[in-house]
Amino acid sequence: MKNIFSLEGKNAVVIGGGGGIGLEIAKGLAFYGAKVAIASRTLETLKAAADKIEQEIGKKVLCLQVDASREESIAALAEKAAEEMGFVQILVNSQGYNKKYSTFDLPVAEWESMVSTNVTGMMIACREFGRAMVENRYGKIINVTSIRGIRAVIGGGGNTAYSTTKGAVDMLTKSLASEWAKFNVNVNAIGPVITDTPMMASVFAANPELKPNILRNIPMGRIGLPEDNIGPAVFLASDASAFVTGQIIYPDGGSAAVV
Repeated sequence: MKNIFSLEGKNAVVIGGGGGIGLEIAKGLAFYGAKVAIASRTLETLKAAADKIEQEIGKKVLCLQVDASREESIAALAEKAAEEMGFVQILVNSQGYNKKYSTFDLPVAEWESMVSTNVTGMMIACREFGRAMVENRYGKIINVTSIRGIRAVIGGGGNTAYSTTKGAVDMLTKSLASEWAKFNVNVNAIGPVITDTPMMASVFAANPELKPNILRNIPMGRIGLPEDNIGPAVFLASDASAFVTGQIIYPDGGSAAVV
């Protein structure tokens, strides 16, 4: 029987692979056989992540710089990845950020910046890498969204902009899945619950009441970990998900199942 979870012979680019969820996904794809490139804005961060992957699983990964808020930078990334790796069959969009403001205090410039990176940049990445996938009639695109795309926080939690962008990512995923299905390009998403990443450490430190409040809405009783996303990513990147498109997998401890 064929190993439908194997990624041997596949090339993968993980945007946002320098840390957090993106780094763990990159590590998982490399472990299961893919040749992986990680991309983000800061080369030093990428090199540290590449060293970590090599130390932990013995695989080298390629480091490529990109500004995920700039169209020309994303287009250059797709071109560089093709030059260095050949046809990129797997794209993971793990770029994005969250800055919390009440709606009355939310600067329009911050709103626009979050939309630009979290939504527009992701659409451009799908478009630029999707061209070759459509031409080759094969591809796997995995967008990292959030449970906040379908579940708001009681009282808002300062997530108006972030939740709006993630709802947009959900529909971007479904729309591209519908458009490119006839070309055998699968477009899916992973929607984690709040995850214990370095980016969240300062948020938890500044808001000690946050974790207990979150845990009340997670049936499995713990915060998400970056490595919880490896299994869904490998599944969606592999031939095991050949007939799965336009879907969102929630590694969320059951949060999406409850009110």
